[in-house]
Amino acid sequence: MKKLLIAFVLTLASFTGAVAQKFAFVDSDYILGQIPKYKEAQSELDKISAQWQKEIEAKFQEVDKLYKNYQQEQVLLTEELKKKREAEIVAKEKEAKDLQKSKFGVDGELFKKRQELVKPIQDDIYNAVKKMAETGSYAVIFDKSSDLTMLYANPKYDMSDKVLEQMGYSKKGSGK
Repeated sequence: MKKLLIAFVLTLASFTGAVAQKFAFVDSDYILGQIPKYKEAQSELDKISAQWQKEIEAKFQEVDKLYKNYQQEQVLLTEELKKKREAEIVAKEKEAKDLQKSKFGVDGELFKKRQELVKPIQDDIYNAVKKMAETGSYAVIFDKSSDLTMLYANPKYDMSDKVLEQMGYSKKGSGK
């Protein structure tokens, strides 16, 4: 979709005689990697994620243990006890899946925590790119770290360091 949009913009620019417009690119992964606050946020998210993953794995191990015990004792159980154990296993499995969904689902706690920690940094980058584009009269600024594929990108048009400067950071993570 992005490639189609880019092709459309470039075609439109050539038809309107705006070929002399300025284009640039940035590498948002590089920019994020230079921001200590982002590294801290990512580290915190990794720790939280690992902790939650251990909790979820423990729940699934509990379900597995219940199921194995049930299989071993199944022959000795009455129909009523079989149904009770099966219901217990299903309930524990549902509990584990619900926990997994609440932590890692689309609107789960990890998503919300990422929004809380990373979104402000991404907004700062967007605002710096927008300001740079306006003051530098750039028609389009591409992000080469996204789905956009570039076979060649002339480094003289890489504005990543300028975005970092605009945000108050210096090169190689020695800013703010």
